[in-house]
Amino acid sequence: MPARLDEHPLGLSWTIDETMARTSHALVHDGRVWFVDPVADPEALQRAESLGEPAAVVQLLDRHGRDGPALAARLGIPCLEVPDAVPETPFEVVKVVDVPRWHERALWWPERRALVVAEAVGTARFYRFGPAPAGMHLLLRLTPPGALRRFEPEHLLPGHGRPLHGPDAATGLRAAYDRSRRDLPRVVRALPAMLRGG
Repeated sequence: MPARLDEHPLGLSWTIDETMARTSHALVHDGRVWFVDPVADPEALQRAESLGEPAAVVQLLDRHGRDGPALAARLGIPCLEVPDAVPETPFEVVKVVDVPRWHERALWWPERRALVVAEAVGTARFYRFGPAPAGMHLLLRLTPPGALRRFEPEHLLPGHGRPLHGPDAATGLRAAYDRSRRDLPRVVRALPAMLRGG
């Protein structure tokens, strides 16, 4: 499936046109590029690699290996799997979920007010039930993780779905929390059709 490319002030994001809407990011700072949860799309990677010197691959979710290890090996850069810190970068690592079979981190870029979230919050169709631009992961709706609630991002870069920028970013994150439980009846009604691909 081809990827949809989104150029933005932080670098480049690309979303694979599929049910899961897997989204990857290339974040650029001081001429260096960090690849976050990358999926190997030839055009996207060519564009991303042209943005600067490859620095590292960052895997934010334990089950989000995607094509990160292979890309890191090809470029000769580190692959940081679910890191607790990313030294010598502008990113702060946020612990989102840490339970058996689900270890997830997020990246907060304070200078750019950018939040990169692998799985807990997304903008893909299967995250959004209702008018909100973003939603909480189905399995986290009853007990959403509080770690991201404090942020007011100007850029929200999810691992599933297209990025949000400007006021939509903070509105989307806030709505993901505010509607997490409220939308559960709508989620239950819509889920069978979504599972069938309808």
